[in-house]
Amino acid sequence: MIFKKTFEIRWSDLDANRHLANSAYQNFMSHTRMAFLLSNGFTQKELIMHNIGPIVFYEHIYYFRELLPEDKVEVDLKLKGLSKDGMFFNFEHDFYNSDGKNCARCEMMGAWIDMNSRKLVPLPEHLLKPLDKLSKTEDFKILTSEDTRKYCVKPKN
Repeated sequence: MIFKKTFEIRWSDLDANRHLANSAYQNFMSHTRMAFLLSNGFTQKELIMHNIGPIVFYEHIYYFRELLPEDKVEVDLKLKGLSKDGMFFNFEHDFYNSDGKNCARCEMMGAWIDMNSRKLVPLPEHLLKPLDKLSKTEDFKILTSEDTRKYCVKPKN
Protein backbone atom coordinates (compact mmCIF):
# COMPACT_ATOMS: atom_id res chain seq x y z
CA MET A 1 0.00 0.00 0.00
CA ILE A 2 1.30 3.45 -0.93
CA PHE A 3 0.20 5.83 1.81
CA LYS A 4 -0.93 9.27 0.50
CA LYS A 5 -2.08 12.61 1.89
CA THR A 6 -3.48 15.56 -0.03
CA PHE A 7 -2.82 19.17 0.96
CA GLU A 8 -4.11 22.55 -0.13
CA ILE A 9 -1.40 25.16 -0.47
CA ARG A 10 -1.94 27.96 2.03
CA TRP A 11 -0.65 31.51 1.69
CA SER A 12 1.84 30.79 4.49
CA ASP A 13 3.26 27.84 2.46
CA LEU A 14 4.59 30.16 -0.27
CA ASP A 15 8.00 31.78 -0.58
CA ALA A 16 8.98 35.11 -2.18
CA ASN A 17 8.72 33.52 -5.66
CA ARG A 18 5.07 32.60 -4.98
CA HIS A 19 5.64 28.86 -5.18
CA LEU A 20 5.77 26.22 -2.46
CA ALA A 21 8.55 27.07 0.02
CA ASN A 22 11.22 24.57 1.05
CA SER A 23 9.90 24.50 4.60
CA ALA A 24 6.40 23.60 3.34
CA TYR A 25 7.78 20.51 1.59
CA GLN A 26 9.27 19.40 4.91
CA ASN A 27 6.04 20.13 6.78
CA PHE A 28 3.94 18.19 4.26
CA MET A 29 6.35 15.22 4.45
CA SER A 30 6.36 15.21 8.25
CA HIS A 31 2.57 15.40 8.33
CA THR A 32 2.30 12.50 5.86
CA ARG A 33 4.73 10.33 7.86
CA MET A 34 3.02 11.09 11.16
CA ALA A 35 -0.42 10.37 9.67
CA PHE A 36 0.84 6.95 8.53
CA LEU A 37 2.45 6.22 11.90
CA LEU A 38 -0.58 7.37 13.90
CA SER A 39 -2.95 5.30 11.78
CA ASN A 40 -0.73 2.25 12.38
CA GLY A 41 -0.41 2.24 16.16
CA PHE A 42 2.40 4.76 16.71
CA THR A 43 0.24 6.91 19.00
CA GLN A 44 1.68 9.27 21.59
CA LYS A 45 0.45 6.89 24.29
CA GLU A 46 2.34 4.01 22.65
CA LEU A 47 5.53 6.03 22.17
CA ILE A 48 5.40 7.22 25.80
CA MET A 49 4.82 3.67 27.02
CA HIS A 50 8.02 2.54 25.24
CA ASN A 51 9.81 5.81 25.98
CA ILE A 52 10.82 6.29 22.33
CA GLY A 53 10.67 9.02 19.73
CA PRO A 54 11.70 9.38 16.08
CA ILE A 55 14.70 11.45 15.03
CA VAL A 56 15.73 12.64 11.56
CA PHE A 57 19.32 12.15 10.33
CA TYR A 58 18.77 13.92 7.02
CA GLU A 59 16.24 14.92 4.38
CA HIS A 60 17.31 15.36 0.74
CA ILE A 61 14.80 17.05 -1.51
CA TYR A 62 15.02 16.98 -5.30
CA TYR A 63 12.84 19.54 -7.10
CA PHE A 64 11.52 18.78 -10.60
CA ARG A 65 8.85 21.45 -11.17
CA GLU A 66 7.10 24.20 -9.26
CA LEU A 67 4.10 23.71 -7.02
CA LEU A 68 1.88 26.78 -7.24
CA PRO A 69 -0.89 28.22 -5.04
CA GLU A 70 -3.65 26.79 -7.25
CA ASP A 71 -2.29 23.23 -6.98
CA LYS A 72 -3.53 20.59 -4.63
CA VAL A 73 -0.48 18.63 -3.50
CA GLU A 74 -0.48 14.87 -3.07
CA VAL A 75 2.39 13.48 -1.01
CA ASP A 76 3.05 9.76 -0.87
CA LEU A 77 5.15 7.67 1.47
CA LYS A 78 7.15 4.56 0.63
CA LEU A 79 9.67 2.54 2.62
CA LYS A 80 13.15 2.84 1.10
CA GLY A 81 14.99 0.98 3.85
CA LEU A 82 14.63 -0.52 7.31
CA SER A 83 17.05 -2.23 9.66
CA LYS A 84 16.11 -5.72 10.80
CA ASP A 85 15.35 -4.45 14.30
CA GLY A 86 13.58 -1.33 13.04
CA MET A 87 16.08 1.03 14.69
CA PHE A 88 16.92 2.75 11.37
CA PHE A 89 14.38 3.73 8.73
CA ASN A 90 14.57 5.38 5.34
CA PHE A 91 11.44 6.85 3.73
CA GLU A 92 10.84 8.26 0.27
CA HIS A 93 8.20 10.85 -0.54
CA ASP A 94 6.97 11.92 -3.96
CA PHE A 95 5.03 15.16 -4.48
CA TYR A 96 2.41 15.44 -7.23
CA ASN A 97 0.53 18.50 -8.48
CA SER A 98 -3.15 18.70 -9.43
CA ASP A 99 -2.33 17.27 -12.88
CA GLY A 100 -0.59 14.24 -11.39
CA LYS A 101 2.89 15.45 -12.40
CA ASN A 102 5.75 14.42 -10.12
CA CYS A 103 7.12 17.75 -8.83
CA ALA A 104 9.60 16.65 -6.17
CA ARG A 105 11.06 13.65 -4.37
CA CYS A 106 12.56 13.44 -0.93
CA GLU A 107 14.60 10.80 0.80
CA MET A 108 14.74 10.98 4.57
CA MET A 109 16.58 8.77 7.03
CA GLY A 110 16.00 8.52 10.74
CA ALA A 111 16.06 6.29 13.77
CA TRP A 112 14.32 5.70 17.09
CA ILE A 113 15.78 7.16 20.27
CA ASP A 114 15.22 6.30 23.93
CA MET A 115 13.94 9.53 25.46
CA ASN A 116 15.88 9.03 28.73
CA SER A 117 19.23 7.62 27.65
CA ARG A 118 19.22 9.62 24.37
CA LYS A 119 20.62 6.51 22.68
CA LEU A 120 19.35 4.80 19.54
CA VAL A 121 17.09 1.82 20.22
CA PRO A 122 15.32 -0.91 18.23
CA LEU A 123 11.63 -0.57 17.51
CA PRO A 124 9.36 -2.77 19.64
CA GLU A 125 8.43 -5.90 17.65
CA HIS A 126 4.70 -5.13 17.43
CA LEU A 127 5.47 -1.71 15.88
CA LEU A 128 7.66 -3.28 13.19
CA LYS A 129 4.69 -5.16 11.70
CA PRO A 130 2.77 -2.11 10.38
CA LEU A 131 5.81 -1.05 8.35
CA ASP A 132 5.41 -4.27 6.33
CA LYS A 133 2.12 -2.86 4.98
CA LEU A 134 3.86 0.13 3.44
CA SER A 135 4.93 -0.09 -0.21
CA LYS A 136 8.67 -0.43 -0.70
CA THR A 137 10.74 1.42 -3.28
CA GLU A 138 12.37 -0.59 -6.06
CA ASP A 139 15.75 -0.02 -4.40
CA PHE A 140 14.56 -0.96 -0.88
CA LYS A 141 17.33 -2.33 1.31
CA ILE A 142 17.89 -3.72 4.79
CA LEU A 143 19.74 -0.95 6.61
CA THR A 144 22.80 -1.20 8.82
CA SER A 145 24.47 1.52 10.89
CA GLU A 146 26.96 2.03 8.03
CA ASP A 147 24.09 3.18 5.80
CA THR A 148 23.44 6.07 8.18
CA ARG A 149 26.96 7.38 7.58
CA LYS A 150 27.04 7.25 3.79
CA TYR A 151 27.61 10.98 3.42
CA CYS A 152 30.51 11.01 5.91
CA VAL A 153 29.70 14.50 7.18
CA LYS A 154 31.28 15.14 10.57
CA PRO A 155 31.01 18.12 12.94
CA LYS A 156 33.90 20.62 12.80
CA ASN A 157 34.54 20.41 16.54
